[in-house]
Amino acid sequence: MLELLGSGLIALWLGKAGIQINTIDAIDALAWQINPSLVLASDPNPSGNTTVQEYLKKLITSKLIADNLKENQGIWIQSGPMLMANHQGTTPLPAASLTKIATSLVAFKTWGPDHQFETLVSATGPVVNGVLQGDLVITGGGDPMFVWEEAIALGNTLNQMGIKQVKGNLVISGNFAMNFQRYPLLAGQMLKQALNDTTWNRSVIFHYSTMPKGTPKPQVIIAGTVKVEAQSNPQQTLLLRHRSLPLQQLIKEMNVFSNNDMAEMLAESVGGFNVVQSTAASIAGVPQSEIQLINGSGLGPENRISPRAICAMFMALEREAVAHQMNLADLFLTSGLDHRGTIHRRHIPAATVIKTGTLHDVSSLAGVMPTRDRGLVWFAILNRGTNPAGFRSEQDKLLQSLMKQLQIPLAIPTFITPHLAMNSLPNLGATSRNEILLRN
Repeated sequence: MLELLGSGLIALWLGKAGIQINTIDAIDALAWQINPSLVLASDPNPSGNTTVQEYLKKLITSKLIADNLKENQGIWIQSGPMLMANHQGTTPLPAASLTKIATSLVAFKTWGPDHQFETLVSATGPVVNGVLQGDLVITGGGDPMFVWEEAIALGNTLNQMGIKQVKGNLVISGNFAMNFQRYPLLAGQMLKQALNDTTWNRSVIFHYSTMPKGTPKPQVIIAGTVKVEAQSNPQQTLLLRHRSLPLQQLIKEMNVFSNNDMAEMLAESVGGFNVVQSTAASIAGVPQSEIQLINGSGLGPENRISPRAICAMFMALEREAVAHQMNLADLFLTSGLDHRGTIHRRHIPAATVIKTGTLHDVSSLAGVMPTRDRGLVWFAILNRGTNPAGFRSEQDKLLQSLMKQLQIPLAIPTFITPHLAMNSLPNLGATSRNEILLRN
């Protein structure tokens, strides 16, 4: 009964698109929805596949690739249950930062959009006349975006608590990073500098200038040095709890700038790249063999994902986002709406939600493009060769050609339109995310 109902809905969807499909084809399409590793219903209109073949020929005539290296290029394009084009679509290929789609999917599924990572601040002695008689201890909880503004706000909260000096050391423990520096000693040295405005350099001064007018300048003078300890002192007293930006904003910022350190920290937060690899394949419903990772960021050609798996992960992430009244545009760049990050100087059709990827010999692009004649068109393009800039230009032309054939939609679907309130710039340095736990 479920199969018949599902096949009827699919047939109705295809009928609205002007495509006739029989019941057996519809049941096959439903089977793909349950298990995306199965073959999709073929698109009776060959224009998509023809466009891709012309694209591959252009790569050869432009000398971006040699004729015998077409197997290093992967493409998968689909609309609903229809496979529009496929070249090496199930072959794992170097994906570069499209790996971050897997990391985004697993982190979002694991934690949910509102999750905040906690950084705990403790003391090993009492506070007497504004002087902490002991060490100031920072216990990191995996916050991937603890930056200058966050440290300045932390210092201001310590001042508000009456702490002006620290007689001992600044001790770093747990999973603490600052300004995307994951080496704890260096992260701690930057934190120590940020807490005392008399030691600020130009970088700190610039970031302070972006904060709301009237933000105080902190002065927490630490007499000792920065030390790293594997375990915290059990005798310490908890002073305050700092909460990160919500996970939705962290994922968006990571993808906007394709930040590798943020991706690595998010991957670590869910158990490492092996967990990302297996969990992403399971959620997306693709064979484990089509997602092969060595990290959560995409650094290195050893991170290999099939174009089909990339599209499946994007669709899975859309489903997860919708369950939280959100969508992909809240987690990735949208052409024509976002003007930051890796979308700069690209010529991608408007309202296309995308993720880019680049290594010295890899250029990749994936996302979803709204069209009039095929609705949402999901795509993944993976190129390998020595001219990533040339590949980027041809990727944009391929999408423009598809849009010309399928026509610009009359209106942008609401389910890939970003929620503006969510997509404003992140509120870095908000003292409201510092919870004072010890009061005099």
